[in-house]
Order: sequence, then C-alpha cells, then structure tokens
Amino acid sequence: MNEKIYKTMSGSGACSLVLGIIVLVTGVTAGVMMIINGARLLKRKSEILL
Repeated sequence: MNEKIYKTMSGSGACSLVLGIIVLVTGVTAGVMMIINGARLLKRKSEILL
C-alpha cells in the first residue's frame, strides 16, 4: 500500500514540476513579446499620431 502511495506522489510531483516550468517559460516569453511590441509602438508613435 505504501509503495502505491509513493508512486502516486512522485508522479504528481514530477507533473507539477514540469507544469511549473512550462508556465514560467510561457510567462517570460509573453513578457518579452509585450516589451518588444510596446517599444515598437513608442518608436512609431509619431507616424501613428495625426
């Protein structure tokens, strides 16, 4: 019985770790993309304003 619980907990821990890494990478990527797009908008502000 204890071995089954141990396997379940280790599988759940590994899944949580992988999911956390994926969320971290996605968040950093989205943040960088937002900074780049914001810089582009500020750079071309004079072209956009009438």
